Amino acid sequence: MRNTVRRNKWFFIPIFAVAFIGLMGFIVMSLWNNVLVYAAHVSPVTFWQALGLLILSKIFFSGFRGGQWGRHRWNQKMRQKWMNMSPEEKEKFKEEWKTRCMGRRFSEEKPAE
Repeated sequence: MRNTVRRNKWFFIPIFAVAFIGLMGFIVMSLWNNVLVYAAHVSPVTFWQALGLLILSKIFFSGFRGGQWGRHRWNQKMRQKWMNMSPEEKEKFKEEWKTRCMGRRFSEEKPAE
């Protein structure tokens, strides 16, 4: 009896996943066809094109890795490295990133006139 209950529970997960993906595709298609067609004068899309747009947006905006979880692990690694650095290493790291982010011309001192 217990094995049957466990098997039945796992049986519904793929069904819910397919239903969720289908619902998201329908929502994207409906929003596209009811908003963008009139506001941006684009062509309407089919359900399958809407699913393609959904997949493309996933690839473009979050990549193939774990989304927030991948960033969370990276943040933990960087925090651990930061905690293990000496004060001199921290200062060197800050200066290096200041140079990278703002460009060399902003990090150099301006001559007095």
